Amino acid sequence: MKLRLTKAEEDLQAGDLILKGNMPSYGTVSFHAQQSGEKALKALLIRHQVAFGKTHDLGELLQLAEAKAAGISQTLADAETLTPYAVQTRYPTEDPSVDRGEAGRHLELARKVLGAVRAALKLYLDAGRPGA
Repeated sequence: MKLRLTKAEEDLQAGDLILKGNMPSYGTVSFHAQQSGEKALKALLIRHQVAFGKTHDLGELLQLAEAKAAGISQTLADAETLTPYAVQTRYPTEDPSVDRGEAGRHLELARKVLGAVRAALKLYLDAGRPGA
């Protein structure tokens, strides 16, 4: 589980680095933001032994997490907007490109998800459980 949280943090760091560059589009930042949120939510589900299928849908993961972290789906409802970036920005499309401002907002949403998950897991992580 800690590995998933570490990977979620790495996705945020990668997004931050890309955002600082001069890019024609910042869709890759949005991809890393989505991946960070997804990995963080899956860490929460794994900790509570909640089964989940193969999905990139943050809304679905939030609904599953609700039973173990009451209120999380409402607190993080805006993070659902990251879901399309799991795939949408990875392939050529006619959709408008992601600009720097939008990508920065996506990173902030991902930080919000990671922060909420860390808060929900605080006691567990502080206890130093194996695999934590």
